[in-house]
Amino acid sequence: MNDATHHDTPARYAEIVREYGPFDGSPSIHGVTHDGRHVWAATSERILAIEPASGDVIRSIERPGDAGTAFDGTHLYQLAEARIDKIDPATGAVVASIPAPGQGRDSGMAWAEGSLWVGQYRERCIHQIDPATGEILRTLASDRFVTGVSWVDGELWHATWEGDDSDLRRIDPRDGRVLERLDMPAGSHISGLESDGADLFYCGGGPSGLLRAVRRPARVD
Repeated sequence: MNDATHHDTPARYAEIVREYGPFDGSPSIHGVTHDGRHVWAATSERILAIEPASGDVIRSIERPGDAGTAFDGTHLYQLAEARIDKIDPATGAVVASIPAPGQGRDSGMAWAEGSLWVGQYRERCIHQIDPATGEILRTLASDRFVTGVSWVDGELWHATWEGDDSDLRRIDPRDGRVLERLDMPAGSHISGLESDGADLFYCGGGPSGLLRAVRRPARVD
């Protein structure tokens, strides 16, 4: 694992493009993912499908979700206490479950390269795990509390939340070295994180109940 810190890493201010919510009956946003058309947000007792253009909730799946959410192109994956549920988004049915690597201390989650990437908040790391068994394949360390996780165009990003501060970080997927940072305004905390595959990140706002769209910057190395 790499112990790279963020202090000498290029940083810019995050550009918040839009805010959505709060949503009726959903006081908190936890995990966030994107299926190519809609943003999915876990809100404790249900998972909402949100239309990005209008901000309308177009579907609600009654499944628990207290942390990260991911999408593999067919199924949703949802952290729920000490397990990860694999969910058919068409029916809401759980088709499989595996143990969560943090046994309930997990945070964000993303799908990439046939694996799930699961953040561990207080452990300050990200585990790459086998989506069929939950086996930990490798671990990347951070120097901050890890929340949301996202892969886009071969880039691994994660969010942090510590005290009143949150940022978005692009890290080297080989060793966890921080390559780039986007600092959020004070008090704009990030829980879940996912890219739309283009120029936006969607960031869950935790107990604010808000979902924020943040501009994804042009790559800087």
